[in-house]
Amino acid sequence: MTKERVTIQDIADALGISRNTASKALNGSKSIPEETRNKVIKKAIELKYKQFAYMESESKLSKKSGNIALLTENLPNTSHFGSALISGLEERISSEGYNLSIHIVRDIERSTLSLPNNFDAANVDGIICIELFDMEYSKLITGLGIPTLFVDCSASICYSDFQADILLMENEHSTYQLTKRLIDGGYRSFGFIGNYSHCRSFNERWTGFNRALAEAGINLDLSQCLVDDDCLFSRPGWMDERVSKMNELPAAFVCANDYLAANFMKALRNRNIHVPRDVVICGFDNGPESVLVEPHLTTVHIYSSEMGIKGAEMLLSRIHDPKQPYQVSHIYTKPIIRESTPNIS
Repeated sequence: MTKERVTIQDIADALGISRNTASKALNGSKSIPEETRNKVIKKAIELKYKQFAYMESESKLSKKSGNIALLTENLPNTSHFGSALISGLEERISSEGYNLSIHIVRDIERSTLSLPNNFDAANVDGIICIELFDMEYSKLITGLGIPTLFVDCSASICYSDFQADILLMENEHSTYQLTKRLIDGGYRSFGFIGNYSHCRSFNERWTGFNRALAEAGINLDLSQCLVDDDCLFSRPGWMDERVSKMNELPAAFVCANDYLAANFMKALRNRNIHVPRDVVICGFDNGPESVLVEPHLTTVHIYSSEMGIKGAEMLLSRIHDPKQPYQVSHIYTKPIIRESTPNIS
């Protein structure tokens, strides 16, 4: 027996989705991804559901979805805050009908100021840059005239001259607060681990660290810091060698991120220096390393997924209104006190 009429439930069943999703798609809800909406409408036309029975497929469907290009020198791994950020970003842009394409900027492309081979500017609606800190290469990207968002950026950036939106986690105040808590806990000598010229976020953490010391009248001895070029930190044995050359260790170390903190703790352990008995350490990111090391690491939590959503909204806003003033936004972060820094609260 032939069914008298097609229902929304029929469409939903045919696609393996909920009736609610199918209904929202047919009613043009912005909460439904463009790809899903197109599938629902195509099926409605195919099944001749109500007014869609008189439509041709292409008359209702979008001609093509938009494309957001992610450019990065180092694709974030699962322990990097950028991994959750990208997930939040992709979820948000897909709800607006945009796809995310990923393009790795190799050393040769950075040094020759050339774009990745698979990057086609003509088919890109917006660009998001993560882990891309070279100032000259950043200028190459902004010079394309495509709406662009940088998540973190070069340490040497001058905001008023930079033609792109910038999103950062809050760095300076959280590091200031963490350092001040250490000072209030009785620690009076400090070291910093990390190249403060690596990127803007490291630079802001360095600024917050030094502000807390200056307010307390504590002088920083650079011989008790590791602020060398980035490439040295990854050399086997380099950190152990630098620790061995420190004639006197400070009471506390503030590290630019958890990865550096974990490696530094290993170098200290190799010298039979105990954390927190001999020195205390804190990091930044609240990455997996922070609870894998012993003792667990005091750190600063980054709301990565929320940053991804905010970044998507900033970029989508720029795409819709390219002439609006550029934005520099910071997303709140939260210090987390653990066993590597006892006697502070």
